Amino acid sequence: MNCNNDLIYKIALTRIKGMNMLMARLLLESFGEVREIFSCKQDILQKVSGLQSPVFADDKRQKAKEQALKEAEFIEKNKITPLFFTDPDYPSRLLECVDAPLMLYYRGNADLNVSRIISIVGTRHATNYGRGFCTEFINDLSQIFPESIIVSGLAYGIDIAAHRAALQAGLQTIGVLAHGLNTLYPPVHRQTAIEMLSHGGLLTEYISQQLLHRGNFIARNRIVAGLSDATVIVESAEKGGALITAGIASGYSRDVFALPGRIGDTYSKGCNRLIACNQAALITSAEDFIDAMCWERPLKKEIQPSLFSEVNEQEETILKILQDKGECQIEQLTIFTDRPAPEILASLLELEFKGLIQAYPGGVYRRVK
Repeated sequence: MNCNNDLIYKIALTRIKGMNMLMARLLLESFGEVREIFSCKQDILQKVSGLQSPVFADDKRQKAKEQALKEAEFIEKNKITPLFFTDPDYPSRLLECVDAPLMLYYRGNADLNVSRIISIVGTRHATNYGRGFCTEFINDLSQIFPESIIVSGLAYGIDIAAHRAALQAGLQTIGVLAHGLNTLYPPVHRQTAIEMLSHGGLLTEYISQQLLHRGNFIARNRIVAGLSDATVIVESAEKGGALITAGIASGYSRDVFALPGRIGDTYSKGCNRLIACNQAALITSAEDFIDAMCWERPLKKEIQPSLFSEVNEQEETILKILQDKGECQIEQLTIFTDRPAPEILASLLELEFKGLIQAYPGGVYRRVK
């Protein structure tokens, strides 16, 4: 690969110690092109930047270019998309964050600038309650806004539950990594990560040559928060990475939501505290979330069962009840229809097979919206 390639200079800029978005903007305004930063004299760079430290020394800039050359070769070989902060495809939401990465490395097919992106994070010790909420929340969201993207950190617990629920619901999902794209942690999530490459993607600020460090996991939380319109905390103990993400999201003036839990539950204490301190809004469903975000729902075409020849009179009655009530259990439907349970169950199975209703945990049935 040609050493004069602009990509090499862009990567090299990120390898200069202490380089950040504000400094990079200042230098680019002064020099015009990134490559000029590596060709001008050290004293000029120090004067423009106001830094007197040796970060712009010739040997340090040369070392940064050498690292960048290796990374550019890795990028080309593995079909990775580099996103410099001046590129049009760089996530526009992140540009609003003062500590956004200068460069992102991306493998996937999702548009990182779609109109609706939601981050869902939580404890690594997810309970059935938390996982169930992820599944229901994301499934319901997909019915109303099928172009939404779900972002999380591909970690154990709530993160991986959110990614898998998104894949199951047909939504694209982005995993923000705390390491380069040459590896995957935790490795047990590799199969899910592979699926995400064609239904979302993997995103990181780290080059392949960087060692995995525990501090990276905290640093990547700012990308999870900054990449999205809102962050949903599903479960968290009194301390944890999810609460850090909530604080970062709030600092970015993003909406923060939390799922409440019982006061004695260890992994609901963090969420309950966020809600009690007005650091997060309480939500229990996708409908709550959509209303709080003031997202205008698309116009729905009313399903008219009577137009479907395969829907009989009893099935049509059940659909009307579910439309009016929102959801029902079998016992309730037997009362509303005055029909025996086996007969109602048979009708429910037929309606589910036809894709007109969906079954949920607890024996609850709802119409497909």
